[in-house]
Amino acid sequence: MVDLTKLDLNLSSVSEMVTLFGTNDKYIKILQNLYGIEIYTNNFQLLLDTSDEKIITEMKQILAILSTLVKRNFQFNERDVIYIHNMLASVSTDDILDLFLSRKEIIKTFAGKPIYPKTINQRVYLDLIEKNTLVFAIGPAGTGKTYLAVLLALKKLKEGTIKRLILTRPAVEAGENLGFLPGDLKEKVDPYLRPLYDAMYEILGLKQTQELIEKGIIEIAPLAYMRGRTLENAYVILDEAQNTTINQMKLFLTRLGFGSKMVVTGDITQSDLPNRVESGLVKASQILQNVKDIEILYFENIDVVRHPLVQTIIKRFENAKN
Repeated sequence: MVDLTKLDLNLSSVSEMVTLFGTNDKYIKILQNLYGIEIYTNNFQLLLDTSDEKIITEMKQILAILSTLVKRNFQFNERDVIYIHNMLASVSTDDILDLFLSRKEIIKTFAGKPIYPKTINQRVYLDLIEKNTLVFAIGPAGTGKTYLAVLLALKKLKEGTIKRLILTRPAVEAGENLGFLPGDLKEKVDPYLRPLYDAMYEILGLKQTQELIEKGIIEIAPLAYMRGRTLENAYVILDEAQNTTINQMKLFLTRLGFGSKMVVTGDITQSDLPNRVESGLVKASQILQNVKDIEILYFENIDVVRHPLVQTIIKRFENAKN
């Protein structure tokens, strides 16, 4: 056993120390797992069972950030601790603190809980949507691509800056045959649009969401319903765009009308198209680079805001595929 390295905590009360450690020292346990070392608590100190200078330096940075958040009464969670750790290699501590302390509320849930961007790329994403007519968001599941786009659309709907919200997905799903499902095309596809409904229920509540859908202010429909239309004064979101063919993508993008904004989201590593059918999302991201008023943002595994294990699962699958 090496000599323990002592790190002083810049805290002034036991309650601050308890907040930094987390319930049952859960944040300390996360750091132990991330670095593969034992960490002991000793009043206003942490004792690290390591002499590795890189680990010690990073632990000092993490503790400085967390201590500042505690003093500012910022409520962080397990995912935040992991994200801070993952960002250290590429982002300064000042920028990390700025993400948490200077964050702007997107919208409140139906229950009144404010929602904020959780990663730097999420904040960039929201800014790109505000400033551009067409934005492509490409990246792994759990990065908030569609969820944030829906939230921003609902905010604009509430503010009256858009007249309609249109949400659509291609009717292609892994291992499913829509023909065996009951009902017309919309009824067959509705179960696959459930994540879009859930996001709206969270913000508007069930009753208001249904009322806006009945009035046609919010439209949720399969991509096939977009043919022959021009979408003006609308906020349009195409979800699961990796499952569009090139012709479907072209059809969708050419629906753009005056006063409208489009957001296209998808994960190009999870296409459910038949073999040898090129994804419209892949093609569009290649041929629409460097076009004014169009932005393409790539989310990374570090942006996954689901359970911490999701990042590990994504990484393992990628490694196995390669």
